[in-house]
Amino acid sequence: MSRVLIVLGIVLIVLGLLWPLLQKSGLGRLPGDIVIQRDNFHFYFPLTTSILISLLISLVIWLFRK
Repeated sequence: MSRVLIVLGIVLIVLGLLWPLLQKSGLGRLPGDIVIQRDNFHFYFPLTTSILISLLISLVIWLFRK
């Protein structure tokens, strides 16, 4: 369990460092992401981005198990 937590922490740090590059690539502004903007209200739900990231993580886990 400790190895999993350490690896998860390292992955989160790397993603945090790479976040500015990921935003410039368009990740987070994909078609299907829900954005609602009103006068004093801004709601953003990255639905398509979440599905894409989930698929990528599932693929990586599947590859490591083989």
